[in-house]
Amino acid sequence: MDDIKIGEILLPGEESEQERKEHKVRRRFWPTFRRAARQIPFSRDLVAAYYCAVDPATPTRTRGILLAALGYFVLPLDFVPDMLAMIGFSDDIAVLTAAFAAISGQIKERHYQKADEVLQDSVEK
Repeated sequence: MDDIKIGEILLPGEESEQERKEHKVRRRFWPTFRRAARQIPFSRDLVAAYYCAVDPATPTRTRGILLAALGYFVLPLDFVPDMLAMIGFSDDIAVLTAAFAAISGQIKERHYQKADEVLQDSVEK
């Protein structure tokens, strides 16, 4: 995936578009995450990014970038490739990595703490 396509995907968008993306991300994040968790090497960062994106205290630009990246992650547009072992989520990983680089330092410790709690709960079940 080239930088131009990633840049287009990560555009924060208008507030109404962010609200639409947030609704879609909230609805589809956990089912998609459960399917992908074993294939994504940075699951903790991904869950922390989710909590950062839905945190009203997060700056609008950061929320927009994360919602765009998480929206791409949860969209079924590339559903068939995501089903391929080991390579299916490579495009999602590229977009998420670019998003993390774009918002460097904006995911706070409280987001990681919440991610740790949720991930620990899922291991204990």
